[in-house]
Amino acid sequence: MIEDRLNLKFYKGTDEYSDGDIEDDILEELQNNDDILQILMNHNEWAYLYHLSPIRENLLEWYDFDPDGSVLEIGSGCGAITGLLCKKLKRVVGIDLSKKRSLINATKNKAYDNFEIMVGNFEDIDIEEKFDYVTLIGVLEYSIYYISGEKPFENMIERAKSFLKPGGKLIIAIENKYGLKYWAGATEDHTGRYFDGLENYTGVDRVRTFSRGKLNNMLVEAGFKSNEFFYPLPDYKMPNEIYSDDFLPEAGNVRNITQTYDRDRYLLFNEDKAYDALCQDGLFREFANSFLVISSL
Repeated sequence: MIEDRLNLKFYKGTDEYSDGDIEDDILEELQNNDDILQILMNHNEWAYLYHLSPIRENLLEWYDFDPDGSVLEIGSGCGAITGLLCKKLKRVVGIDLSKKRSLINATKNKAYDNFEIMVGNFEDIDIEEKFDYVTLIGVLEYSIYYISGEKPFENMIERAKSFLKPGGKLIIAIENKYGLKYWAGATEDHTGRYFDGLENYTGVDRVRTFSRGKLNNMLVEAGFKSNEFFYPLPDYKMPNEIYSDDFLPEAGNVRNITQTYDRDRYLLFNEDKAYDALCQDGLFREFANSFLVISSL
């Protein structure tokens, strides 16, 4: 049974994170239809696209995972990446706060038999197993939800690190606090307000994103000796192409990248021309909209 994929030992009976009633609709659709593309064609809501689109898998489809390896997917959500991990790895363990989202995940990826989902708060779940990979995809910025203490983001990285085998890798995907789209008039992804990240999240106490330098420093302080940065475009949520420090874009390569699927935005200047200038001046990495980081101990 699909629910057998869920480990409810640490679930406290309340979903602490949700997109609302639309999650019930998504679950019902998946229960009645195995054709994801057909479901997407029938709905134009952002939640459907975000949780179900196969474009999400582009983030790591290219990565050379060890097929005999294991992964702990922290914040597995509705399973946008889980199916890809199941295809590429021998064992997948997800963790998520929400039973509803975990049911969506298990239903969406019911074709695979090599995964389980532990439902509950990451801080409360007791796991003795060590993994070859640990992922924080769209999760680190929400560490305040998961981790108590004065340094929840640093503590989240440390806790994620504790589940790695020797030689294991931590995989993080997160928005860039100084992404060009925020300067150009897009709202902050998590708060829905203009310039929150640029103004250092004044008055915001539930989320944080980071610059490239700050994120790298946190990883170095946590003991990661190698931190490879990649730059998904337009961002890590809907990546169509991914650049790296070894292969950066040149002027003319970055075009029409910032899409707004779920909200209005301003267009304060021409982002294509701005990216051309940033590429010419060697500043693309600092203003990319998001980061994918693969860190090794």
